[in-house]
Amino acid sequence: MGGNNDSIVTEFILLGLSQSPPVKITLFVLFLIIYLVTVVGNGLLILLTRVDSQLHTPMYFFLSNLSFIDICYTTSTVPQMLIHCLSKKLSISLTRCFTQMYISLFLGMSECLLLAVMAYDRWVAICKPLLYTLIMNKRVCSCLAAITWSTAFLLTTVPSLTMQAHLCGSNVVNHFVCEIQAMLKPACSDTHNNQIMMFATSILTLLMPFAFILITYTHIGVAVLRIRSASGRIKAFSTCASHLTVVVIFYGTDIFMYLGPQSKSSSDQGKVIGVFYGIVTPLLNPLICSLRNKDVKGALRKLAGRKSYT
Repeated sequence: MGGNNDSIVTEFILLGLSQSPPVKITLFVLFLIIYLVTVVGNGLLILLTRVDSQLHTPMYFFLSNLSFIDICYTTSTVPQMLIHCLSKKLSISLTRCFTQMYISLFLGMSECLLLAVMAYDRWVAICKPLLYTLIMNKRVCSCLAAITWSTAFLLTTVPSLTMQAHLCGSNVVNHFVCEIQAMLKPACSDTHNNQIMMFATSILTLLMPFAFILITYTHIGVAVLRIRSASGRIKAFSTCASHLTVVVIFYGTDIFMYLGPQSKSSSDQGKVIGVFYGIVTPLLNPLICSLRNKDVKGALRKLAGRKSYT
């Protein structure tokens, strides 16, 4: 390893966000708090959608799927970051690193596709209100969720079987997790085909769903403006504003990360973006989408009252 170009990489050294011990301790405390709040917030939303019958709707069904993805996504990366913040040994094995990377990619793609499905759900609710319960029945919702997960799995697995890179030379990676763009930088073989494959996959999981969401919300906006009642327009906008906020944050950072210009040189910019979409976004999702919603607040009060009564 090290600087020997003939040695084969069997493990990586993740530099993390900082090499300063005081800063690492501060980051450990900060990320631990964020991780716990993320797991509790998303877990609470899943629990509420299971126990409260008023939340047995397609919107909250998909939100619970989103919360499950966020819990798994942060769990696949943050615990490793916390260990590295307290440990002097910053190495991670090749197998463990690539396993983490593929799990993160699978969950990230699942969220991209799920956000598009949620946009379709909002379109049906606002543009086809009389047919909403007929179109978005339980069977359709289950099928859409299954298609989302299976498509993300295929889009993760198939490219991974065709992408090849000969990793040798330096095993030092300027990142805090095993992120695919950072992992390709130590490659001593031509990664042009890998970049093409990644670009094609990004179009399928980022640009196409994002374009679909934009078109969907254009139709939603037109439909909302036709509503004569001001209270009706406000209610319709409020149901879509939270989802649209998450879309802008998540897709904006991901598109910049995976479709922006790439270079062989290491950059701290990628780490900052990685913190935002990998750690901050899963924290914000339940706060933006659900926990400020009056239906969720009502379900939370009922659950708290039930617990105090028992």
